[in-house]
Amino acid sequence: MKTALLALTFSLVQLSLTTSAQVADTSYLAEVKKELNTAWPKNRRVNLVFHGHSVPAGYWETPEVRTLESYPNLILKALKAKYPYAVINVIVTAIGGENSLKGAARFENEVLVHQPDVLFIDYALNDRFSPLEKTKEALEKMIRAAQERNIKVILVTPSPDQRIDISDHKNPLDPYAAQIKELAVQYKTGFADPYIKFQKIVKDGKLKEVMSSVNHPNEAGHTVIANEILPYF
Repeated sequence: MKTALLALTFSLVQLSLTTSAQVADTSYLAEVKKELNTAWPKNRRVNLVFHGHSVPAGYWETPEVRTLESYPNLILKALKAKYPYAVINVIVTAIGGENSLKGAARFENEVLVHQPDVLFIDYALNDRFSPLEKTKEALEKMIRAAQERNIKVILVTPSPDQRIDISDHKNPLDPYAAQIKELAVQYKTGFADPYIKFQKIVKDGKLKEVMSSVNHPNEAGHTVIANEILPYF
């Protein structure tokens, strides 16, 4: 796929607003957007923290890590095009192979310490190997801890694993994707749903076009994820 087709432009993002399955409306980050529009000397840095597993960490064909072509930095590139006055820090606390139980255990010392303005949580792809009640408990712990500090949280549904037919609603990822949405509704967080977009890609027979390996997206796949997050900004 040509690079031009992967460009993250806000005109394209705006076209997808009406189809994004978001729980919070786009005013959810109103205060953050106000800060992003503030010019020096009244501005301050804005910290976006991406917490999760190998996908937000930037792994492609393991052990290769392609940071600049993965969705945290694709989002940074798009935001800098829209907000030229902003000082934006993208901080990735994700660890390859990790699940939300381990992510919650290090949340205080390795995530909150970065003082996020917006926190993205992306664990469902790996959480499918743990009991739903345990992952719910871990996710709730992180959400509550963030909200107690007035941090905006955006929960992200999973990207694909080619060993699973995610177009089949009996697949093992579906309950974890559903859990993410349920938690977003319960805690009134932001919600980005690339999973539903990837399901359509699978049904169209084009999954290989967005994957770099069996369970990691390529730039096209990371663009799918980024485009589900960018409408908030």
